[in-house]
Amino acid sequence: MDKVEKWGVFEWSGKGYGDGNPFVDYDIEATFKSENEEKTVKGFYDGEGIYRVRFMPSYEGKYEFFVRGSFSEEKYEGSFEVTAPSGNNRGPVRVCDKYHFCYADKTPYYSIGTTCYVWELRSDELIEKTFHSLENAGFNKIRFCIFPKHYDYNLGEPRSYPYVGTPMDSSKLTKDNFWDYTDKTEGNDWDFFRFNPEHFSHIEKCVEKLAKMGIEADIIVFHPYDRWGFSRMSRKQDDLYIRYLISRLAAYRNIWWSMANEYDIFPHKNIEDWDHIGNLFKEEDPYDHLRSIHNCIDFFDHKKSWITHCSIQRQDLYRTAEYTDEWREEFQKPVVLDEIAYEGNIQHGWGNITGEEMVRRFCEGIFRGGYPGHGETFLNENDILWWSHGGELHGESWKRVKFLLGIMKETPGTGLKRDKSDRRCWDCLKAVPEDDALYEKTGYQIYYYSFMCPSFREFFMEDDAYYKAEIIDTWNMTIEDAGIHSGRFKIELPGRQFMAIRLQKIHGPMVLGDGVSGPF
Repeated sequence: MDKVEKWGVFEWSGKGYGDGNPFVDYDIEATFKSENEEKTVKGFYDGEGIYRVRFMPSYEGKYEFFVRGSFSEEKYEGSFEVTAPSGNNRGPVRVCDKYHFCYADKTPYYSIGTTCYVWELRSDELIEKTFHSLENAGFNKIRFCIFPKHYDYNLGEPRSYPYVGTPMDSSKLTKDNFWDYTDKTEGNDWDFFRFNPEHFSHIEKCVEKLAKMGIEADIIVFHPYDRWGFSRMSRKQDDLYIRYLISRLAAYRNIWWSMANEYDIFPHKNIEDWDHIGNLFKEEDPYDHLRSIHNCIDFFDHKKSWITHCSIQRQDLYRTAEYTDEWREEFQKPVVLDEIAYEGNIQHGWGNITGEEMVRRFCEGIFRGGYPGHGETFLNENDILWWSHGGELHGESWKRVKFLLGIMKETPGTGLKRDKSDRRCWDCLKAVPEDDALYEKTGYQIYYYSFMCPSFREFFMEDDAYYKAEIIDTWNMTIEDAGIHSGRFKIELPGRQFMAIRLQKIHGPMVLGDGVSGPF
């Protein structure tokens, strides 16, 4: 009997009709049953007369399945065994405690992602460099597109296209006239009802490898930076594409759906279109993966029911992360800061902040209960910028990702929030566990001083409680033991930027000594 892990991918494939246009002329679906669940999922045509159905089981034990549809006169059935998950397999990520995330096995998930728009559409060599960089950096989410992208430093052709057909002749494309192409379709010859399975199969292999690495694949379904006409498809064509995407990718546990990158600068879609697209994913994705939509200038209404979390690009020249707690209150959902500007040196203001500023924005977002995202845009003689192509990382902020993620993982409960009730902390940022009961029990609190440079800080705690103090240098990635304290006490600091102090209650027997300070 075939075996697959819980939250793994079981795939059935078989021969069927290949005449006409199998992408629209025939259908296929399968029902999967166990003693704990029953789910019907749609399959897809994969070319060469082959049809496939993919399924992600949510329980261990024996499953039976039944395949049917107009794709074949035959009826198929079978069974397989679902075993325990292993390695990085904790199941799909879900929203938990309103503002945070957990894997399906209830393990908290703390998102620190990066953006590489079309990394998977580059050469095999560059893709392997990207995987290596991701592993070294410690990112646990990556945003990328299904469609190729046309923008600065992105004037070449992708390795493949999602549809059968031919693109416009780009030989006349230059850096001086490239914007002339973005709202035209002349020269493209696509059959928007006939997919190129090779394009999607390659993306699936990338998603599979990301899953093994424990990295979430945040799929950007549509984007406006387009000279091929993919952003101008009709609703009927959009719907076919979305259903095909769901049938191919939804069974992978690490999938997130982002309806659009910068939805508000699409010239051919309106709010009604985006609501239709978002609701289609909500209704037809059998696994209810996370769903978002990303802005350029104007925020979407993240309160809408099909949106599971906020995906935010900065609106202010300087501030974004500083608004995290306000957006939490407004939208009552997790706040993912997918674009807070990029570390780099290109001409655009969104792509030339320092590594120190990127890390500062990360910390502002983290300690306010949000989840920041990374990007890097350093000029390269071959125009290979991480933000779009992946490859190698050249900046400084990525080196701090594992350290910051480690701090997040030490949070009691599922995540942090800003404590605005402590009026003595008006001049710094105080973070505490989201769960008030856990805060009361653990006394866990982090004081972040951002670009300020205090040489010491005084604290006023209970006389009958003892706190372990640590000094965190978020830039130099160090955590220094600062002793055990009670009542009113002082912590010495080095008088430089990006420092934080972490306090935690100590429970159980204690031996008082030179390392303990009390009221003075």
